Amino acid sequence: MIDSVMLWNEPNNKSHWDPEIDPDWLLFAEMAKAAGHAIRDTNPHLIRVLGGISPIDPVFIRNMEARGVLDAVDAVAVHGFPLDWNLWSIHDWPAKLEEIRAVTDLPVWVSEVGVSTFGAEEVQDWGLRRTLELLSGRAPRIHWYSLYDLPREWEATTRHKEAEGSSYYRHFHMGLLRQDGTPKIALESFARHTPEIGLCQWFHFEDHRLDEAVAWMKRLGVRYLRTGLSWADSFRPGALDWFDRQMEALKDFDVTVTFCFTPEHRGISPHHTSAPLVRAEYADFCAAMVRRYAPPPSGSAP
Repeated sequence: MIDSVMLWNEPNNKSHWDPEIDPDWLLFAEMAKAAGHAIRDTNPHLIRVLGGISPIDPVFIRNMEARGVLDAVDAVAVHGFPLDWNLWSIHDWPAKLEEIRAVTDLPVWVSEVGVSTFGAEEVQDWGLRRTLELLSGRAPRIHWYSLYDLPREWEATTRHKEAEGSSYYRHFHMGLLRQDGTPKIALESFARHTPEIGLCQWFHFEDHRLDEAVAWMKRLGVRYLRTGLSWADSFRPGALDWFDRQMEALKDFDVTVTFCFTPEHRGISPHHTSAPLVRAEYADFCAAMVRRYAPPPSGSAP
């Protein structure tokens, strides 16, 4: 079942929010506040989480506090990939959490953490074990990214693309399973830490991996799953049929559902990273998805 909702994904990363359109995050703050309040009005039992930030930046959290966003959420979240993209050591994880705790009293989730097999599978295995040594017991939720490698035929969600050089191609090697579904070395290490550690797995529109992913997660003992419902995808033909199928397949997990991606025709710029023309439309989408997939318990006040 859905027990929490996340407002956007990596809002301080230009691959997910365009800073040229909204350089001070004023528009993002308006959008996030409206969505947080709409979700609370629809189902007050859900945990509302500010989209995981990448990079881990206390200045961004202070900005969100100053603009009132932290009053509309119940937790904040961070993302970290020190062996692949970040310019800090994996051993700095506890310090990185403390940087955020120093500027907010809200719980700090780790909603994405991972290590690629770009160089070697043994690196991922060591990185997973060391990460969990450092993070275990330090965050209410830890979501490993991800179950599957990103298929080579797809594009990674990044504004930089091949300009990143080898960094771009690491996006395709983050899974515990290869693209063909065969296990990597780290899968066994991951299974030793469930259900304490969860997974983050994005499912693309009509993703062919959904049923197999559910079977793997149950086999691995996963309880906590973070995934997403795309506002942009909601305008595709058959979108609700796909959303229904996805949410039904995931009903046995404690799901954090992330609402993100601006529809091109509803953005100030025609891109999924753009601030929307009408911020309230994002709040309306969030509320509609909560009503459909996470209504309040029968007999409780909405």
